[in-house]
Amino acid sequence: MKTDILIIGAGVAGLFTALKLAPARVTILTARPLGEGGSSPWAQGGVAAALAPGDSADLHARDTIAAGAGLVDEDAAQILCTDGPARIEDLVAFDVPFDREPDGALKLGREAAHSRDRVVHASGDQAGAAIMSALAAAARRAEHIAILERMIVEDLLLDGNGAVVGALVYDVAAGRRETLSAAATALATGGLGGLYAVTTNPVRAQGHGLAFAARAGAVVRDPEFVQFHPTALDVGSDPAPLATEALRGAGAILIDGTGRRFMADYHADLDLAPRDVVARAVEAERNAGRGAFLDARDAIAGAFPEKFPAVFAAARDADLDPRREPLPVAPACHYHMGGVRTDDRGRSSLDGLWAVGEVASSGVHGANRLASNSLLEALVFGARAAADIKQTRLPAPAAADAPADRIALAPQPAPQAAQARLRNAMSAGSALIRSRASLERVDETIDAIGAAAGMTSGLLSSLTTARLIVAAARAREESRGAHFRADYPETDDDAVHSECQLTRRNEPFPSTDAVEVARVALKKEQEPA
Repeated sequence: MKTDILIIGAGVAGLFTALKLAPARVTILTARPLGEGGSSPWAQGGVAAALAPGDSADLHARDTIAAGAGLVDEDAAQILCTDGPARIEDLVAFDVPFDREPDGALKLGREAAHSRDRVVHASGDQAGAAIMSALAAAARRAEHIAILERMIVEDLLLDGNGAVVGALVYDVAAGRRETLSAAATALATGGLGGLYAVTTNPVRAQGHGLAFAARAGAVVRDPEFVQFHPTALDVGSDPAPLATEALRGAGAILIDGTGRRFMADYHADLDLAPRDVVARAVEAERNAGRGAFLDARDAIAGAFPEKFPAVFAAARDADLDPRREPLPVAPACHYHMGGVRTDDRGRSSLDGLWAVGEVASSGVHGANRLASNSLLEALVFGARAAADIKQTRLPAPAAADAPADRIALAPQPAPQAAQARLRNAMSAGSALIRSRASLERVDETIDAIGAAAGMTSGLLSSLTTARLIVAAARAREESRGAHFRADYPETDDDAVHSECQLTRRNEPFPSTDAVEVARVALKKEQEPA
């Protein structure tokens, strides 16, 4: 099969990029039916943009840089925040039903670490679902877009010069592998929360796109920065239902089992402190036996079903009523700040490969993403990647052979037992609090899983991405943003990126010493927050 432009992934980033590529011919690959299986429909918080009087792109950028703990690229943040309002206008044109004030103006909320009200929502806590529904409908109508469903990507294809020229895919309906050649390929495969035992992401989201890029030779930046949302509902579900940060923005508070507000013990901004601070505070209260609960009885009360229908439904499914009782919460893996290193046009370090959305590291999140900047990043840099691809003189799609070592693997997900073992190991040793000893234990588990029988294409990708996270976390001997080392609790004076590459890409799976981690200074000095 051949196509001019290939987009791998059909969440907000992939769909918006495809729509912005018009009239160029685009093929979108999605492993499940369009609109199912990804993280985008689950996004509750909303989209941040400087839309209100008294707000500005500069203020939004300042908040973004401050949240990123020294590792935000200032130029990228300025692009994100300057282009943000226009991307909201795009969504309005696609008929996204954002919440509005009585006078028709967009209703703006505030979330943690924002200095202004600038987050637009849809039906309270259903922004992701509303945006996905609108974009999916637009993509199905678009004559320039072909959508191939139930196509599982297993790897990228390279030409003799190391440029990306398409993908190796497994056609579920036909039951066979195919090579799909493309003149330009954009990864939009989302995050990796499914690598952890407690996550708000779909379990299938295990960072496979990151593994594809790394095996092709791309630079992966800052994979150690994994954000844990502080308020997932602690009701025993997998994945864990999310209790959006907008609840705390609306006045809900965190309390322990006695009803005491505990965030005053941890940060001056109380319940709206940066996510890494709140997540570790919640974990500390739980570990101390005091418990952690989100109390919305006074702030939201009877309006809960209308304002936050998704959270209300999840609570009711667990026989909880947030109008009358606090909700038990726990930190859960939620978002990956690292990813395939890209420039401000979405270009990776490999010719022919762009990356957009959560799989990319565009420079805007640094060590700790600012709330509701994730959907915005997908929109802003998806549009920029589309513009760059359209103005690039693309070669004709080149045929390429699939890697022989990938063909030898069973085209299947990770076996359930191996997947559970990996998820438990990552949660125990490479989650909120890390140390050299805990990370070494994760590496040992990855080795043991890789050495056992039953390697599949899905398991290979999961192990590869887990190895990248652990390697970078071991190399970063400091605590910064979402990365906390119990044995190195201080933050270094100099902020540097971790840039990772696989040095031996044809191993059955990457050994510990096959990940080369370079320490790279910021592109330019950041002003103090």
